[in-house]
Amino acid sequence: MEFRIEKRTLAILTGLLFLAPAGFAQQEFQYEAWHGHSRPPHLKRAGKLGALTISASGVSFAETSQHPHIWHWDYQDIQQLKLSPKTLTVLTYQDDKWKLGADREYDFELLSDRTFEDAYPMLKSRLDQRFVAAITTRPADVLWEIPVKHLLRLGGDEGVLRIGEGEIVYSSDQKGASRTWRYEDIENISSSGPFQLTITTFERAKTEYGSLKGFNFQLKQRLDEVRYNDLWLRLNQSKGLKVLSAYRDASAAR
Repeated sequence: MEFRIEKRTLAILTGLLFLAPAGFAQQEFQYEAWHGHSRPPHLKRAGKLGALTISASGVSFAETSQHPHIWHWDYQDIQQLKLSPKTLTVLTYQDDKWKLGADREYDFELLSDRTFEDAYPMLKSRLDQRFVAAITTRPADVLWEIPVKHLLRLGGDEGVLRIGEGEIVYSSDQKGASRTWRYEDIENISSSGPFQLTITTFERAKTEYGSLKGFNFQLKQRLDEVRYNDLWLRLNQSKGLKVLSAYRDASAAR
């Protein structure tokens, strides 16, 4: 009898495991968007209206015109996908002849009141570190937060840095400045003192060494050593580094 119950339970669990991905794979998000792709400088605002589709298989765009262009990119063919509330950028591996062989990218902008944020959960689970989430979310478990200024080459923007169990969120009112990073999206963190923190991410940055983009934050409150060490441990444990939990417990007890 016990063996039959175990077999029945196993069958139910197996069925649930197969059903969950199947339902998720059927998710599809469609938007009316403006497409402005790479063009010579004298052809500004080049592009057309069309239907943008985000699904489990990739991203597609079909122009609304008499002779429409239709594109589809499998996720494996996307070098980087950057998502903000109103814009989406697909960076491909294709050469752009107008930019001396630089990688070609396609920009899409929503014209309605909708945002791309409804597609974020699927993209987050579907894509690896090639996904850039330029949006504000709130970690399920906020461990601590600190007001900051994000320093840029000229000036900067202000916001709040929130540290969660599995992600770091920078929230700013400045358009395009917010970010949500999973720990696997972060290459490293560093600090030159209690009022400075740099988060180096896998987001592409052609002007910086190694094409990694660094976010340099000036902290408005002191970041104590215990919190910094805990954050460093969480980041490196997410990369598979085996660190003795006793070290974290000892640090927390200080």
